Amino acid sequence: MPATPPSLFPPIQPIRHGMLAVDELHTIYWEEVGNPDGIPVLFLHGGPGAGLSPQHRRFFDPSAYRVILFDQRGAGKSTPLGEWRNNTTGLLIEDIERLRAMFGISQWLVFGGSWGSTLALAYGEAHPERCLGFVLRGIFLCTKAEVDWFINGVKWFYPELYEEFVAPIPVEERDDLLQAYTRRLLCGDPEVYWPAARAWSRFEGRRVFLLPQPEEASSDALDLGVGRLESHYMLHGAFMEEDQLVRDIGRIAHLPAVIVQGRYDVICPPLSAWRLHQAWPGAKLHMIPDGGHGALETGIARALVTATEQFKRHRRFD
Repeated sequence: MPATPPSLFPPIQPIRHGMLAVDELHTIYWEEVGNPDGIPVLFLHGGPGAGLSPQHRRFFDPSAYRVILFDQRGAGKSTPLGEWRNNTTGLLIEDIERLRAMFGISQWLVFGGSWGSTLALAYGEAHPERCLGFVLRGIFLCTKAEVDWFINGVKWFYPELYEEFVAPIPVEERDDLLQAYTRRLLCGDPEVYWPAARAWSRFEGRRVFLLPQPEEASSDALDLGVGRLESHYMLHGAFMEEDQLVRDIGRIAHLPAVIVQGRYDVICPPLSAWRLHQAWPGAKLHMIPDGGHGALETGIARALVTATEQFKRHRRFD
């Protein structure tokens, strides 16, 4: 993780937090941060399966915003960890609506990066009347081309990581690495799924930032959540029709939005942000010239905080 950008607000603790049972299998963790009378904002983490970080609370002025954050099904502190059953985009949207009703919020600003941008768009297009606007980062539309890039295309930039990722898979299965990894990740044998989860998480995590960062000890919760849920959602096209999010952008095109995209993002390449902006010209696109995929890279973090500050003052983005 890079050094904390100076643009972020100081660390803050939730004013309350808890668990919400959303069905017979899943219970999700939630927290509320900031001013209970402030502008409501929903924070959507990436992955899917990556879960929350205390840093995620710091993109918002706590005197002005009422921030609702939650670990999506199978992620972070939600239980069961890494559970892919009863886990679809439609069900996550239902969870968001449960939280909105629980907090008594009529409308909120929706903030999401990477997979969080996917879910933000899907939620907005399902419930445009509940949205004040959008702050989106590192756009991922979960098209077949993007999934193929994530698994295979990145070898053009990180051949050594790709070689490590492919190595555990027998040669006869390498023509479909997503299927090969998903079979291992979603099996019931810990001796099979743990190595696969760690390999998947390492394959992604080591290309998040534009500049190399010191490697940190692996987190079992992150590895299992990310490995299982990313492969599950990618295999099923995020449970949406191909290019559905661009096709249906008219449902939210009247709302203010900003797109923050790292120029050298090799996880969610800039073409997706560009395509979204072409379909949604009213959205503001900020291409960060020294940014990769990480929300905490200096230029990206600064642009995200600038966006929340603009919305706080003007209810729009520049």
